[in-house]
Amino acid sequence: MSSSDQDEGEMKRFANWILDVRNGNIGSVVGDESEITYIFRVGAILAPTLKSVEKVNDFVLTIFLGMEKKYLSFDTACQADENEDVQQEWFTPEFLNDIKCSGLPNHKLTLKPGVAIMLLRNIDQTSGLCNGTRLIVNELGNNVIGATVRAGIVTGRNIRDKVYIPRMNLIPSDSGLPFKFQRRQFSLTVCFVMTINKSQGQSLSHVGLYLSKSVFTHGQLYVALSRVKSRSGLRVLILDEDGNPKSSTINVVFKEVFNNI
Repeated sequence: MSSSDQDEGEMKRFANWILDVRNGNIGSVVGDESEITYIFRVGAILAPTLKSVEKVNDFVLTIFLGMEKKYLSFDTACQADENEDVQQEWFTPEFLNDIKCSGLPNHKLTLKPGVAIMLLRNIDQTSGLCNGTRLIVNELGNNVIGATVRAGIVTGRNIRDKVYIPRMNLIPSDSGLPFKFQRRQFSLTVCFVMTINKSQGQSLSHVGLYLSKSVFTHGQLYVALSRVKSRSGLRVLILDEDGNPKSSTINVVFKEVFNNI
């Protein structure tokens, strides 16, 4: 059997395994404890929650070489959206700075040259600078950040293009709060790690899946595992409640959703 036939057979077996995960025919997925260190060297690391993502991103940033620069946002409550039930004195800078929600950059953004970042909003769709585009930091100015495109969403033609990212006025569409507020900040985040949901639509050659706790929504594990085309490009690190490596995790699938298909 030729190497090409072996590769084709491996891809077919992996594809069938992925389908079994999606359909809930596999109740748990096995990880490999011996591959723990590899997870920090792969092309992309995925995690189920923002808390897990921030934890690993902050850790990797501390061991990354280079002089760091911190950018703080300017947060204000939207005056036109004031609610009689919400007291104006609640809107202190400290209160607004502490708000974190999906799709919105944090109040404090810490960067270093060479760090991987990801756009959180569409900036220039014609140039491929869309929500989810990954870049590498080159320059850390006071008002703009220079970066090189690493992986695009819409097209791959702009890979290695040099771009400059300005600060933006951002209003979260659904923050879960009874009022709206505006955050002026660079619309990006460090992305050594990204959430599984954020990785949807991307094809990656290597993925490290960091599971500090089991996934909690239908099909989320399938989304993470299907970002790669072969089993050799996938590494899974699974931890128990005490932070110790374990060998398997639950595959959350509600088969009822397939009843009408």
